[in-house]
Amino acid sequence: MMRIRRPSVFAVLLTLFGIAVFSALGVWQLRRAAYKEAVLAHFERAANAPFMSLSDAVADRLPGAYPHVRVTGRLLGDRVYLLDDQMRAGRLGVMVFVPMLPDGSLHTVLVNLGFLARMGPDSTSLPELPPIPGHPVTLTGIYAPPPLPGLKLGGNPLVRETTWPKLVTWIDTAQIAADLHQAVYPHVLLLDPDPHSAYIRSWTANVMPPARHRAYALQWFTFALAAIVMFFVLHRDSRDDTSNDEE
Repeated sequence: MMRIRRPSVFAVLLTLFGIAVFSALGVWQLRRAAYKEAVLAHFERAANAPFMSLSDAVADRLPGAYPHVRVTGRLLGDRVYLLDDQMRAGRLGVMVFVPMLPDGSLHTVLVNLGFLARMGPDSTSLPELPPIPGHPVTLTGIYAPPPLPGLKLGGNPLVRETTWPKLVTWIDTAQIAADLHQAVYPHVLLLDPDPHSAYIRSWTANVMPPARHRAYALQWFTFALAAIVMFFVLHRDSRDDTSNDEE
């Protein structure tokens, strides 16, 4: 039978502190997973939700909400931004963003028209953009945060681009506002799918998947268990081994 040496008060407190912190972090990650599941559910329902105006969506937007909006205005077809290194169905391409001036608004909203695959045998050529109407149009879509950037290595080429369309590696509405010399809404409009459009529009919520939060939770709970195991291993009475050898 294993006997435990009497631990110091510091060792007990340190172990209890570690268990409490690791367990709390695990519980927090589980709560984040539940929250992200709710966000994903809201996003899935957004496409079928009643329409609201863009101004109301901007004013009333709550965290985790994805308003379904209808907006009328004019697209700036000569000011196109191409978000590079996007993948859809195994094909490399770009996501096409066009600024829109909504009627009665002093702010510009970036409209995500959708995905276009690159062209050429090695997918090195930019796609040809379908014509963008110059007359006022009414668009519908989900008002959502811009795509999460990946590793920002080498900086955003937007600052070096001088001709349109401009290629970017992430969407930064503040940078685009400076580039356009106009105020830009912080979120973008993800257009509703259109079977007659050349663009692929398959949207997902811009959040960390719940499964990853659960994996982090398991990691923290494992650390809590490891703290318990280490406590007993470090305080095992070595005389147990001596007694077993003598027998």
